[in-house]
Amino acid sequence: MRSYNRKADQLRPLRFKPDLLDFSDGSVQIELGKTKVIASATIEENVPLFLKGKGSGWITAEYSMLPCSTEIRTRRERGARISGRTKEIQRLIGRSLRAVTDLKTLGERTIIIDCDVIQADGGTRTASVTAGCISLALALKKLLDENQIEQMPLKNLAGAVSVGVVNGECLLDLDYMEDSNASLDMNVIGTDTGHFVEIQASAEKSPFVKKKFNELLDMAEKGITEIVQYQKEILKNKSPLFIAYNHRE
Repeated sequence: MRSYNRKADQLRPLRFKPDLLDFSDGSVQIELGKTKVIASATIEENVPLFLKGKGSGWITAEYSMLPCSTEIRTRRERGARISGRTKEIQRLIGRSLRAVTDLKTLGERTIIIDCDVIQADGGTRTASVTAGCISLALALKKLLDENQIEQMPLKNLAGAVSVGVVNGECLLDLDYMEDSNASLDMNVIGTDTGHFVEIQASAEKSPFVKKKFNELLDMAEKGITEIVQYQKEILKNKSPLFIAYNHRE
């Protein structure tokens, strides 16, 4: 029996709480079952040295798990103690959001997406991408409202979900127990136009065949479509502008 009595191709209960933080340029809390992540965006009027004078912006991310986000206390990561896993997730979030943003339209400014896991039950990296996209959209809307940019730089929405094979069955949106027992797991990031941004797949116990990969990918695509629809509803309630940005070329 899966958590929440879900079917194999069913997401955990999904909920967003936008504008959670008063001092962020855009923020949202995502609740995906028991997994909870706060994503907040900060706009800085500078860019990394390699982009100076090139008229292009930058999006980067930081990811962390709070000490009591897991059953056994997670030690805070600082400086050189940042783990390889954390660095990899930060890069994943940044890559995914840059892929759906016109950085030239953003201009020479940086948007930092902070993803803080306050409770972890599987899928924290995919939840961070999904919530990070909303916080980014809200920050970009702020720039637009203040006439600091001429058009919305966000070309597409990005949603992410995990899939995997557990006891021989393909499952969507793995919780921690499923993920820790999966023989194959994948994290898939896609857009509201049905394109893929990134696919991470690994065989935990034995090699897998293309047919199983395709089955999981189809299942992930279904989940991303549902997630993006939730994102659209949240953003439509913030501004009619967001209704149309998936139609941009």
